[in-house]
Amino acid sequence: MTGTLKFVQGNEACVEGALYAGLQFFAGYPITPSTEIAETLASKLPQIGGKFIQMEDEIASMCAIIGASLTGSKSMTATSGPGFSLMQEALGYAIMAEIPCVIANVQRGGPSTGLPTKVAQGDVMQARWGTHGDHAIVVLTASNNQDVFNITIEAFNVAETYRTPVILLFDEVVAHMRERLTVPEKNEIPLVERLQTSVKEGVDYHPYLPREDGRLPMSDFGGVHRYNVTGLYHDMWGFPTATPAIVDGLIHHLTDKIRNNVHVITKFKEYYLEDSSTVLISYGSAARSALHHVLNRRKRGENIGLIELQTLWPFHGELIREKCKNARLIVVVEMNLGQLYRQVKMAVDRPERVFLANRVDGVFITPTDIKNMLRLIQGRGV
Repeated sequence: MTGTLKFVQGNEACVEGALYAGLQFFAGYPITPSTEIAETLASKLPQIGGKFIQMEDEIASMCAIIGASLTGSKSMTATSGPGFSLMQEALGYAIMAEIPCVIANVQRGGPSTGLPTKVAQGDVMQARWGTHGDHAIVVLTASNNQDVFNITIEAFNVAETYRTPVILLFDEVVAHMRERLTVPEKNEIPLVERLQTSVKEGVDYHPYLPREDGRLPMSDFGGVHRYNVTGLYHDMWGFPTATPAIVDGLIHHLTDKIRNNVHVITKFKEYYLEDSSTVLISYGSAARSALHHVLNRRKRGENIGLIELQTLWPFHGELIREKCKNARLIVVVEMNLGQLYRQVKMAVDRPERVFLANRVDGVFITPTDIKNMLRLIQGRGV
C-alpha cells in the first residue's frame, strides 16, 4: 500500500478514516476515552470545508448528525458508554427513518460512570439491542490502527449502501494505542457515495420506495423535493400509518436489508484454521492477545487458530459454525461476562465445546491470561 505514513492513536486513525471516507459533519460531546476523535476533528474538519459542532449532550449530538445526513452530508458522532446510552432513542429514529450516519463508541468499564479510563468490551449487546423494538444494526470493530482506519471507511460505505446507521465499537486500548498507520492515496480505497434520486423536480417522489436492488435513492432535504420524515411507521411517501400490511412490510424491509446481506457485510480475519483442534474467537484489543498466544503456541507445535471478528452485528452464525466444525475446543476471548460467547454457543453444532476466557476488572487481557485460562479449561478433561 502506498500513501502517507503516520504514527497515531487509534482514535486518530478513526479520524483519518472518516476524513478519507468523505466526512463532512461531526457533532459530539467530549467523553473519555473517545475525546481525541472530537478534538482532532475540531481542528481538521473545518480545514477541508466540513462542519464541527460541540453539542450540549449526546442526545443532541445524535439528532444533529441525523439532520446533517438528511441534507446530504456524510455525518458522524463519537462517544463512550454513558453517552451511547443517551443516544439510543435517536439511534432508533435513524433506523426507522433510514438515515445513514456513523456512531463511534469507544468502550470503557461500566455500567454507569464505571471505569472511565479503563478498558472493557461490555457494550456488545447494547450496540445490538440498545434501542427499543425489532430492528437490524451493523456494528464493526478492529484490533489495530490500520484496521481502525479501514473499518471506519467501511462503516461509511455500509451506511450509504443500506441507508442505515452504523456503529463503530472500539475499546480504550485500541483507542489510545499508538501505532504506524499508512493513509492510502486518494481513490485507492473505493468509496460509496450517496445514491441520489433521479426523480425530477415537480414529479411525485417516493422517499421510501426501494429499487429492485433494494437500495433507496435519497433527495437532499431542503432541495427540490419536499417529503416527510418520521419515527413512526410510514408509507412510501414517509407519512405515518398504522395499516398492518404496511407496518409488516416496513419492519421486514428494515431487518431484511441487513440480514439478507450478512455474507456481504461480514468482515473477519482467520489464522491457522485448516488444522486447528482449538479455535479462539475474539475481537478488538483482546484479539491482539489472542493472536499473540496463537503464534506462540504454534511455534511449540500446538494446533491452535484464531477467528478475529470485525463485524459483530449482524452476527454471522453460519460462518462461525462452518469455521469451527472440526474444532475440539472453541474459546471466546473477550473483556466482558460473555456477551459474544453466548452468540457463539448458539451458533455451533456442539455448544458444550465452547468456553469463555475473559477479564472484567478494567485490566487488559494478556496472552498469559489466555494461556492460564486454557490450561484450566483443558484441565477439566475437555
